[in-house]
Amino acid sequence: MGDETEVLTANADYYQAFANADFAAMSRIWADDNVSCIHPGWPVLIGRQPILDSYRQILRNPNQDRIEPRNEMVMVEGDKARVFCVEFVGGAALATTNLFKRVDGAWKMTHHQASPIAALVEEVASQSTSRRLN
Repeated sequence: MGDETEVLTANADYYQAFANADFAAMSRIWADDNVSCIHPGWPVLIGRQPILDSYRQILRNPNQDRIEPRNEMVMVEGDKARVFCVEFVGGAALATTNLFKRVDGAWKMTHHQASPIAALVEEVASQSTSRRLN
């Protein structure tokens, strides 16, 4: 399996942890250090513990909307990778960046940021469902 495929698999695991409200899986996805996260409307979170606390809170919410990632684009450079995608959450579209670092052979998330998109959701949804950047 190539690096791009492995990174996209790690990215898919992140969204599967959301879909299953699986905190243990979410915890395994994140690297141990030098991590950051910016949820829409939240302040910047720095460090593994504050980030995991935020996900514990989000995943416990019984009214959490399903998060559907689309239009994944991956860029890999050595042991670091970026995935850009659009998250659809409760009718809103969010531009998303997920950063990964290879740690002991596994791709671990080091940063997540999702921000609202000003474009119409229909315009974003009509784009291709998967693209890769070199």
